[in-house]
Amino acid sequence: MRTLKDQRREEAAKRRSTMSAAARERAAEDLAEWIHTCPFRLEYDVTVAAYVPVDDEPGSTAMLDALLDRGVTVLLPVVPDGDPAPLDWARYTGPASLAPGRWGLLEPTHDRLGVSAIRAASVILIPALSVDKTGVRLGRGAGYYDRTLVGLSAELVAVVYDEELVDSLPAGDHDVAVSWVLTPGSGFQELG
Repeated sequence: MRTLKDQRREEAAKRRSTMSAAARERAAEDLAEWIHTCPFRLEYDVTVAAYVPVDDEPGSTAMLDALLDRGVTVLLPVVPDGDPAPLDWARYTGPASLAPGRWGLLEPTHDRLGVSAIRAASVILIPALSVDKTGVRLGRGAGYYDRTLVGLSAELVAVVYDEELVDSLPAGDHDVAVSWVLTPGSGFQELG
């Protein structure tokens, strides 16, 4: 049975599929630029967890490189084998440190640091299909991030295109809310 969340996911995927490559590239450049005006402290002793965008997800490795330019340690997820579970993590040191992993996703080639490595992050940039103004994030539905983010004290930032910040989304008991959103047009915005 198709749920309201499934319907919203389909709508977001359809909307993204109509974006031109030029519009996605421009959005990726804008997101990378916003890293330089981030409202959070990003210095040499800070760890930021992020993701490598795939297909039509917002962002690019330029956003990750902007984080490296700030001097922070950047962690990227490694999808574990088997059923959905908390994500493993490894360091990102540049595009050359990436290789295809599970499902063809680009993952760091450095040593895995374990699922608890995320606890070192003070800011976590999270992919989303949509996010609402109260912080409800709509992901792809497997629950990897919800399993990973539960109980963390980091600033949770959903990264979406401008039109994907909406008034409301359906939420489940297991969903972990975010407190910030990052969009190409408006940058970092606090939610709630």
